Amino acid sequence: MRVLGIDCGSERTGYGVIESDGGVHRLLASGVIRTNTKWPFEKRLLEIACGLRELIREHAPQAAAVEEVFFAANVKTALKLAHVRGIALLSIAEAGMQFAEYSPLEVKMSVVGYGRAEKSQVQLMVRSLLRLPQAIESEDACDALAVAICHATHEATRLLTGAQP
Repeated sequence: MRVLGIDCGSERTGYGVIESDGGVHRLLASGVIRTNTKWPFEKRLLEIACGLRELIREHAPQAAAVEEVFFAANVKTALKLAHVRGIALLSIAEAGMQFAEYSPLEVKMSVVGYGRAEKSQVQLMVRSLLRLPQAIESEDACDALAVAICHATHEATRLLTGAQP
């Protein structure tokens, strides 16, 4: 299964595309869609949407996954994140892809085995699970890959157990 993981952000939206059978994961692409903070917010959202659509066209993932919205102390930041997340969900729906969302706790449990893992532990395990010679430089891309790995693992388990999506 080919999975697109997305780490939503209005300045930097991380992405990661993997090929996985649920146990063995292979990196296809990762990076960050960057926006210019001086641009009007709607132009930044358009840039993110265009970037995600291009990734979906180029890599043809069957599924996409994002983290669930988490509590943020800053309401303005939370609203911007929600807008970016809406753009991501729209891009996924336009492509007719399977969609899943996971809490940060679920992602960390799936990748590290501990729900309160530190970012450095997630980075180390993403590198290990993808058998990469070096760490992913961008935290945003690494987080997106962790979400993709989480989905691939959950989907493989679901298929093995015959559970409903």
